[in-house]
Amino acid sequence: MSKLYIVPTPIGNLEDMTFRAIRILKEVDLILAEDTRTSGKLLKHFEIGTHMHSHHMHNEHKTTENLIARLKAGETIALISDAGTPAISDPGFLLTRACVENKIEVECLPGATAFVPALVNSGLPNDKFIFEGFLPDKKGRQTRFLALAEETRTMILYVSPHKLVKTLAEFIQYFGEDRQVCVSRELSKLHEENVRGTAKEVLTHFEKTAPRGEIVVVVAGKTIIKEPKKSKFSKDQEEEEEED
Repeated sequence: MSKLYIVPTPIGNLEDMTFRAIRILKEVDLILAEDTRTSGKLLKHFEIGTHMHSHHMHNEHKTTENLIARLKAGETIALISDAGTPAISDPGFLLTRACVENKIEVECLPGATAFVPALVNSGLPNDKFIFEGFLPDKKGRQTRFLALAEETRTMILYVSPHKLVKTLAEFIQYFGEDRQVCVSRELSKLHEENVRGTAKEVLTHFEKTAPRGEIVVVVAGKTIIKEPKKSKFSKDQEEEEEED
């Protein structure tokens, strides 16, 4: 029976691979991998011999139609990315949408993703949050920051190491130097690091220590200060004082 499986893979620690994920990858007819060289090492480690095809942001528009045809013919396909859950800032959305439109069953396995542990590690409010992924490099970047400056929910961003210092400086520019920030680096790996503090403090840290590895940044939302409402008694008391 045709089905597309969305299969998360570890973001660093191979022990985070689930038994179910391994079984599915062994049973499907085809595995779609963002980078077959990277995924090849993972499959070899878990002794998975299923055939792989490359499926990434540069070819997904061209390959989707053929993959839908294969699924309609009865094949089962698993989609994986280099790390984490496919379609979260990685290829996967286009194929998933095409399957839904063609009434092909899609099943997403629960598993590793970088932004959840980063959010929990941050110590910032996580009852309400927004995931921004990667911000625009140039066009639209200022507009996005201006909008985020008014955001009251905790914000989660993916930032490449060479842009972290610049991004932290932009936090100070648009959010203020006292906004609380947590930078999580190399999650689940041997050298995992979580740097917490104000935007200014975190910027100072990474100006002295060059950032490396995969990075997730969590930023506190804007605090809304509500003025206390005056009670009717206080108003009446003020009027009496004015009469006196």
